Amino acid sequence: MGNIYVLAEHRQGELREVTLEMLTKAAAVAGQTGGEVVALLLGSAVDSYAEKLAEYSDRVIYVDDPLFAEYNSEKYQKVLAAILPEYKPELMMIAHTTQGVDLAPALAVELKLPFIPDVIDINVEGGKLKPLRQYYQGKVNANFSFKGEPPYLITFREASLEIGEATKKGSIEKIESPLKEDIAYRRFLEYVEAEVGDVDITQSEILVAVGRGIKEDKNMPLVEELAAALKADLCGSRASIDAGWLGHDRQVGTSGKTVKPKLYIAIGISGAFQHLAGMKGAKAIIAINKDPDAPIFTEADFGIVDDLFKVLPKLTEKIKELKG
Repeated sequence: MGNIYVLAEHRQGELREVTLEMLTKAAAVAGQTGGEVVALLLGSAVDSYAEKLAEYSDRVIYVDDPLFAEYNSEKYQKVLAAILPEYKPELMMIAHTTQGVDLAPALAVELKLPFIPDVIDINVEGGKLKPLRQYYQGKVNANFSFKGEPPYLITFREASLEIGEATKKGSIEKIESPLKEDIAYRRFLEYVEAEVGDVDITQSEILVAVGRGIKEDKNMPLVEELAAALKADLCGSRASIDAGWLGHDRQVGTSGKTVKPKLYIAIGISGAFQHLAGMKGAKAIIAINKDPDAPIFTEADFGIVDDLFKVLPKLTEKIKELKG
């Protein structure tokens, strides 16, 4: 089998963690197939990124050009459409983010690549790659196989796994950009940062998250009292935000924010993959849900299968007692 290529994603002066997650998975797969892990990087003044990627890759190939100072899927597509046929990787991995979802399908169509989106894992069976996807809010896993000849293309869901140790010392190769002129019909105008609000939940050490299971706004004081006892901040799933129980700046998930607190307590949250992607990085996760098959329990370190309206008052009382 051939090499595995990973497209590095960066934004606002930072290399995004999903890139290192993909490189970690690529290294595990390459260890079974005998291929190399190659990081592809497009940007401007990105030498430091290349050095970081070399710690997780066997090889780094990068383009450093002012034309790539800001992300533009049309520019990326033109470069990748020129590079992939030349280097002929077995697999191309792109992050399943707003950028990746914008880029990957169009690239697959242009190069006629077998394409599987929103992959959460990759296994190797009988020498063949077997990407894994989820259905029905994470309750069903499905293995896929590729039809046709490589290169194959996938988008990989962020926060699907932990970042591994930086154990490699890959070579770094700077190449000339295949793109020689700017694209006038699609241009970057500005980056608009979402308002943080009164609390930045991405910096919170303890979070109490509320979901659809709380049922009504009048039940929110139960959650608020627990949060106050723990000196925690409140956040929620999309269902709680859509219901108006919390502001949009408190939403956790792929359409909200990614959080990594020391403690995350999920109350009445079933655990749709969109929400799990935003909170899997928590150091410790406690889930309270009356459905024993709720996907949230697959990520929880501790689970309470019971009616939250019975559990919360007792839990809050016990915490207050322990704190004196």
